Amino acid sequence: MSSRFDEMRPTLEAVLERLIPEDAWPSATQGGVLDYLKRRSSEDAVTWEQLIVPGVRALDEKATAYNRQLFVALSTNEQDALLRDLEQDRLPSFPVSQKLFFTTLLNFVIEGYYGSPSAGGNREAKSWSMLGFRPGPVSGEQEPVQEDELPQRDFNQLRDRYDAIVIGAGAGGSVAAALLAEAGLHVLVVERGSWLRYAEVGSDHASNHRFSKYGHNTGPSLEGNPRTFLLADGKERITAPFEGDYHNNAMTVGGGTRVYGAQAWRFHSNDFRMATKYGVPDGSSLSDWPISYEDLEPYYERAEWEVGVSGDGNAHLSRGFRRSPYPMPALSRTQEAARLAQAAARLGWDTGPVPLLINSVERDGRPACGRCGQCVGFACPTNSKNGGHNTMLVRALRTGNCHLVCDTMVERIDTVDGKHATGVRLVHEVGGTIQRRQVRAEHVVVAAGAIESARLLLNSASDAEPNGIGNRNGHVGRNLQGHVYTGAYALMDDPVQDGLGPGVSIATFRFAHDNGDGIIGGGMLANEFTRLPLIHWNRALPPDAARWGRAGKDLMRDGFLRTSHVYGPIQDIPNPESRVRLSPTVKDRFGIPVAQLSGSVHPESLRTAAMLAAQAETWLWAAGARQVWQTKPGGGLSGGQHQAGTLRMGSDPATSVTDPHGRVHGYDNLWVSDGSVHVTNGGVNPVLTILALAFRTAENLVKQA
Repeated sequence: MSSRFDEMRPTLEAVLERLIPEDAWPSATQGGVLDYLKRRSSEDAVTWEQLIVPGVRALDEKATAYNRQLFVALSTNEQDALLRDLEQDRLPSFPVSQKLFFTTLLNFVIEGYYGSPSAGGNREAKSWSMLGFRPGPVSGEQEPVQEDELPQRDFNQLRDRYDAIVIGAGAGGSVAAALLAEAGLHVLVVERGSWLRYAEVGSDHASNHRFSKYGHNTGPSLEGNPRTFLLADGKERITAPFEGDYHNNAMTVGGGTRVYGAQAWRFHSNDFRMATKYGVPDGSSLSDWPISYEDLEPYYERAEWEVGVSGDGNAHLSRGFRRSPYPMPALSRTQEAARLAQAAARLGWDTGPVPLLINSVERDGRPACGRCGQCVGFACPTNSKNGGHNTMLVRALRTGNCHLVCDTMVERIDTVDGKHATGVRLVHEVGGTIQRRQVRAEHVVVAAGAIESARLLLNSASDAEPNGIGNRNGHVGRNLQGHVYTGAYALMDDPVQDGLGPGVSIATFRFAHDNGDGIIGGGMLANEFTRLPLIHWNRALPPDAARWGRAGKDLMRDGFLRTSHVYGPIQDIPNPESRVRLSPTVKDRFGIPVAQLSGSVHPESLRTAAMLAAQAETWLWAAGARQVWQTKPGGGLSGGQHQAGTLRMGSDPATSVTDPHGRVHGYDNLWVSDGSVHVTNGGVNPVLTILALAFRTAENLVKQA
């Protein structure tokens, strides 16, 4: 492979010089892209051998046929003309797809030039300097991250019986563990993923939870952990953890809170009564919650104060009453937010800061946010994001009543007569050997995320419940929902980005409800998190933009700090056919049937998204945009890191899986403490509601215990 790469090197170098030419800043070759391509040729040998190698050879052949010279000897104008013909599929008798070859090679070049230096390209991070992108804290200092030790138990050190077993160490599971352990119960927390310290959570800009082209920076591992997606023709497509159809939520201690953007919104009071307010659209399963905002408000307060939220309690007053302010002030407004605030005032729109589960001041021995440029999708370099791993789970372990076991799955929950959980079956792998054991418990708390929690209940079938725990009426796994995102980008005449992370700093709820024209619900609009250069090139360039050559480089350099993005989630309309089943054909590395996903977004969700995108465009024009373009959501399954709804709560067992306290109907000791219980998912990020419900559920469990 190395010798073949060296043979093509002159042609590749000539192509690179045209895709990203030299000006005051390095060309692609000078920026180390050849080194990156060499790495890609070894890591993705199939693509390289079957597409890139024959494509480069054919490019030389076409250059010789048309100009009687190899590509490297052509003039720059001739080289550009040939590349344009290639891009537009105009070269006859090409051995591979011209567009696929050109697009794949161009993407490799962009990754090598604008991606992470640690990936082999972007020499000395010159392209980041050109754009004005700063990945680390504003201070420029990168002190070793101080993180609490989370002592773990070996698989064989576990007790045979605990008072409670919590399945999952994410947002909901960590709260449950803390409250139960602090109440004196002996608790086992079982986490499928690993405890990844800061240095172990990857920072590659092409392999993370924000941009996952080549993988994620947490779990699960690529090998042995597939899911499937059910196609319209009834066939299953196997999907890997980093692919979109997998709908992964970070699998590690802390779950999604390890790498999230940390927006900490309460649901609106109307979010709990959507069916009453709007009616039930055809084909949907829209329903009211069995609890109200007033029921949950004290637990929202607990979540804000005990986990730690920064914000302005006097902003967004239409969201519902609050008894207490936030424990920390809001982070300072960004340059983009100031511009958008002025525009909103001209439009007569109310706006306010975005509450965040991020320290704005030193708290609990951890510093204030360092305002780094790569927040969402990555672990926090200052340990200032407040998640399950550094707040509630720390509290649980400090009691001495809590054991944590990682890299271990619960393959089934043991039950008696479909009424009482007696414990769990654990499985893990050490040195290629799979080990299993049973652990008993007085209570079991399921907090594995909406997809895996449903999968676990379905896989725990018994004679009393042959279709899975809680599934007598066929509702387990149905109503999977996340958030459809929509909005608009704008190119401004002057810079609006100052690089202050996390970036998101201003929001409006003018369009959360009561939008008229038959719109069901609505959503929030806010400015975007700080953008990685690779994300900017892939998602934030104008539709008519040049993507290579001098014009492409100029637009990246001149537009990176001048591009604004206003967007937000809408209130997804759930439907029963968006669901989780067990795959009948595919199993994971332990022989457990994997989750099979299926479904699509309800048409009413797309109609609401179109309305919200138009309002985003209005906001950006008012902010002085030179050019505005909307983003259009697809109609595929909604889930992802905001996954919810598969074990929805309700008062009637005929239409729900869990009761208003989060306990599985018919059981006295089996509880759910994650987004699975959400009836609807709000028009905002759901993590604060997951935390609040976890406090409420754990409180009820403690009273019973």
